[in-house]
Amino acid sequence: MSELLGFRAVEAGYGEARVLHGIDLAVGENERVAILGRNGVGKSTVVNTFLGVARLRAGEVRFRGAPQRSLQHFTAARAGVAVVLQGRHIIPNLTVRENLLLGAAVRRPGAWNLEGVFELFPVLRERADTPGTALSGGQQQMLAIGRALMANPALLVLDEPSEGLAPVIVDELAVVLRRLADGGTGLLLIEQNFGLVRRVAERYYALSKGQIVDQGRLADLSLAKLKEHVAV
Repeated sequence: MSELLGFRAVEAGYGEARVLHGIDLAVGENERVAILGRNGVGKSTVVNTFLGVARLRAGEVRFRGAPQRSLQHFTAARAGVAVVLQGRHIIPNLTVRENLLLGAAVRRPGAWNLEGVFELFPVLRERADTPGTALSGGQQQMLAIGRALMANPALLVLDEPSEGLAPVIVDELAVVLRRLADGGTGLLLIEQNFGLVRRVAERYYALSKGQIVDQGRLADLSLAKLKEHVAV
């Protein structure tokens, strides 16, 4: 399996503060990988490191085998990595349709387009001319994922996608993510909701205090052990 994203002995943080300590991880093509951990252990810093928000102090971040100092959002999308950040970051004063079209700005070729996103999330078609920030929390998460898909990514990274969502919406999200993975999109799921993780991911890395303390296949991880790594 070809590697999409790889961290090699990564040390990273903010200013002089180090958050990640010797991180090694990999996500292969069409893989579903989760990064587990409680709040404040460094999960979001993994994303911020390859986006250049956190400072890479040592080690190497690789995408498709090539070292990357900083992909940043636009260059990441052009390279084939789309990120759904914690908090969704829906653009105010733009409609649902306009928010989605922003995702296509990189003009990366692929199967995803406006019609495809509307088929995946019919409610977005119904509310296409509604301001994006007027949607419910679950609908905004659909919009954020749809916008990311418009970039036709090889790897979709989701940072705490279940945050603030009702359990029934989390269940719907799990179905959507499995469908995306079955369609050939690699997933990196940064999450502490163990129900979502168990339904979506194949492999996992568990973080504690900025270090990987456990890793393996979800199928081999007991529910009790999984709960040790996550909060809910």
